[in-house]
Amino acid sequence: MFKHSARAVLFLAAVAAFAQADWKAGAAKLTITPNEPIRMAGFGFRERPSEGIRQDIYVRALALQDANAKTSVLVTLDLTTVERQMADEISAQCGQRYGLTRDRLVLNVSHTHSSPLAGLVLMPLYDLTPAERDVVRRYTAGLIAKTVDVVGVAIQNLAPASLSFEQGLAGIAVNRRRVNQRSLPGPVDQDVPVLAVRDGAGKLRALVVGYACHPTTLNDYRISNDYPGYALEALEKAHPGALAMFVQGCGADANALPRSGEELCRIRGAILAAAVEQVLNGEMKPVSGPLRVAFETVDLPFHQFVSREQLQKQLESGTKMYRATARYILGTLDRDGKFPGHCSWPVQVWQFGNSLKFIALGGDVVVDYSLRFKSQYGFDNTWVAGYSNDMPAYIPSKRVLQEGGYEGGESLIFFGHAGKFSAAVEEIVAEKVDELVERAAR
Repeated sequence: MFKHSARAVLFLAAVAAFAQADWKAGAAKLTITPNEPIRMAGFGFRERPSEGIRQDIYVRALALQDANAKTSVLVTLDLTTVERQMADEISAQCGQRYGLTRDRLVLNVSHTHSSPLAGLVLMPLYDLTPAERDVVRRYTAGLIAKTVDVVGVAIQNLAPASLSFEQGLAGIAVNRRRVNQRSLPGPVDQDVPVLAVRDGAGKLRALVVGYACHPTTLNDYRISNDYPGYALEALEKAHPGALAMFVQGCGADANALPRSGEELCRIRGAILAAAVEQVLNGEMKPVSGPLRVAFETVDLPFHQFVSREQLQKQLESGTKMYRATARYILGTLDRDGKFPGHCSWPVQVWQFGNSLKFIALGGDVVVDYSLRFKSQYGFDNTWVAGYSNDMPAYIPSKRVLQEGGYEGGESLIFFGHAGKFSAAVEEIVAEKVDELVERAAR
């Protein structure tokens, strides 16, 4: 009995030592708090620029280098969206300056609805004056520059490290589709995935935390990162010298309810931070390399297009949001002569040895995808993120499409789309994810 126990201890020690020797890691963050009033993203009812700062907001980067000297970087931004054009520009500059290929760069936003508006091609929902557009352009240029810079600093900070992973739970998310129709099912993903990065002495250097829920507790005119910001603030205070990062999950149909109020927001941040501390104080599994990666886009087809007559009616009698989007879509129709037949959507997979599978999906992704992929690939070692690399639309499952409602198709007009997704969308998504998972496994 004693011999077997001794062997087990020696084996675990060897695994831990191997995992530590496998990696170098570096982390960095820069503030992206705006220095002038700016129109805010997230809520269409806002009609004037920001009126102060509740929390500083940041771009953060974690660089990881495996034993094959391959470097990959996870970037998190305290923003509502990252547009494809922004992501492409950041990726291109990181490729030129650091030799970083597109498949080794993940850009994830917290999706806070209290962030500045940023983008090279603004969503049609936002009806801005020329002066307001100039402010957004200035902010976006600085944001891109800081994001590229922080990636470089994280790479410069690479040093020997060990990685470990485990998950906790937090009861923050509520399936918001039941607010107006209580008969609907209420699935949520309350897992709290935690990736810990430690130095050779075991000191925590960086912490990546995930959760799947809209940061919409706050809805005024002050800049903040909502509940994720309070959670990260608490974690960095509890672990001096460590950088904490937040990755948004598949929370398109999840809200923290009830919604409004700074006190509730702080409480939710404390709940998330407490769930992370519980994981850190327990037994975490070593994460081994190499880090194998895959990245592609897939076309998600539309159908049931709205007519020019319907758009013209919205332009004449709809709300301000509908008028702005109708004007944008009619302009696209006049220019191209037809509606786009599909939405181009990014999928990214990082496979950490045999330890952890990280799947990063673009857009507002409903919870069904997270639950499906965890069931398919393993609940204990699969991490599914939404809001990564682009924000083309809400991505509904077959169930949500059939149920209809905002996430089921009504929201698409606010992203500049004139149709609804085909019923085949879920299987197209699943096939592409499976293809990339297999490729990364090889």
